[in-house]
Amino acid sequence: MKILLAICLFLLSPLIAFGADKPSASPTHTQIAKLAASFVKQQTAGISGKVDYQIEGLDPRISLTPCSRMEAFLPSGSQLIGKTSIGVRCNEQNGWQILVPIRITVTLQLLVSARQLQPGQVLQSADITAQSVEISRATGFTDPAQVVGKVLRYGVAAGQILRDDMLRAPYSVTQGQVVQIIARGIGFSIRNEGVALSNAGEGQTVQIRVASGRVVAGTARNGIVEIAP
Repeated sequence: MKILLAICLFLLSPLIAFGADKPSASPTHTQIAKLAASFVKQQTAGISGKVDYQIEGLDPRISLTPCSRMEAFLPSGSQLIGKTSIGVRCNEQNGWQILVPIRITVTLQLLVSARQLQPGQVLQSADITAQSVEISRATGFTDPAQVVGKVLRYGVAAGQILRDDMLRAPYSVTQGQVVQIIARGIGFSIRNEGVALSNAGEGQTVQIRVASGRVVAGTARNGIVEIAP
């Protein structure tokens, strides 16, 4: 009887070992999509506004080897907005990597023009209002402090989203303006006058023609041009 039991255990032992070493099943497309979705949720948790995403179907012909150490990542050059891709890879020897196509949209309270605005107009609080907008790329402003006091480069119709390319900082110095020139050094300060040859915003470089005809370059600051000695 003991001999028969020993023989049975000997015959069963290879089957038990094979079962323990049996590799896990290949990851399904659904599992990969869920991993990519979890990554998007985690990475966009700090974004103000509502984030929606839609994962496009993977090629049904794609078949991957089993993997117990999968992770999602953002591929180089991709962004977490618009039509993009999330990477999923297997961190094992002879692992694999796949891109999951996804479309991410963000709904924000963006600033829009409250009425028709003219080119050259300096924006005031009454000129703007907030509107819930679904975007598929990074654009627009959410804080009035970002736009109030800026100057419109061109006319804007009512209800348009305000973008960075529409606005510029007000000029500190304008072309043809007679400005004060100050050259400062250790223990000295020299003042002169000149005519600005172009427009310049605060902190921008501008060329000035002085009375002698010489052209110097300096930095526009509060209507004055500072020149490094």
